[in-house]
Amino acid sequence: MNATDRTPADLLTSALAADPGRPLVTFYDDATGERVELSVATFANWVAKTANLLQGDLSVEPGDRVALLLPAHWQTAVWLLACASVGAVADVAGDPAAADVVVSGPDTLEAARACRGERVALALRPLGGRFPQPPQGFLDYAVEVPGQGDRFTSPYGGESALIVAGAEFSGAEVVQKALADSAELDLTGPGSRLLSGLPYDTWEGLSAGLFAPLASGGSVVLCRNLERLDEGALAKRIESEKVTAVRR
Repeated sequence: MNATDRTPADLLTSALAADPGRPLVTFYDDATGERVELSVATFANWVAKTANLLQGDLSVEPGDRVALLLPAHWQTAVWLLACASVGAVADVAGDPAAADVVVSGPDTLEAARACRGERVALALRPLGGRFPQPPQGFLDYAVEVPGQGDRFTSPYGGESALIVAGAEFSGAEVVQKALADSAELDLTGPGSRLLSGLPYDTWEGLSAGLFAPLASGGSVVLCRNLERLDEGALAKRIESEKVTAVRR
């Protein structure tokens, strides 16, 4: 990160300037066998497209609340940074009825219907695939996002950026806490690679699974359903992915 980085969106901008080709998020789903690796540049492109969707099609403004009813997943990481880019409050596992927009995975669609604003659904299928049949009352993210612009200039000035487990953090606090966590998570800079099996419903999970690797110049191997992996297979993954630290 740079000394001037005040928001999560700033962290991504600095990572893009430093080394756009390095891996940032490598995602595994051990229930499906999926593996996806996103470089900084590819991740930033998804963030830009999603931010344009939020600001343009969904009319989200700074300070609006976006309830994210999503598991630890690479697309959730994209939404967290997209919300930061437009200045929206990303409310992780928040109350859809209190949100301006809700973003739901396939398992939380009924709860998401409580939102009176726009509703977006993610199928969370391999390679970002669409729903076979779009859920009624929702935009299918995989249909809407490809046509969005590849560039987004963040207007975000550092107001409230994140709510998780009842705690609210400004963009600057997210950056500060993520950087402070880096040493505890054994993230020592470029080349550090943290494997996280933690869920995204606590600060600890969000920090290990995205923000601390981003702030430190490292990368994350984000694992969903890691409990399905036996110790031998986990050891092989740690070796093959050149993991330097583990949190689960």
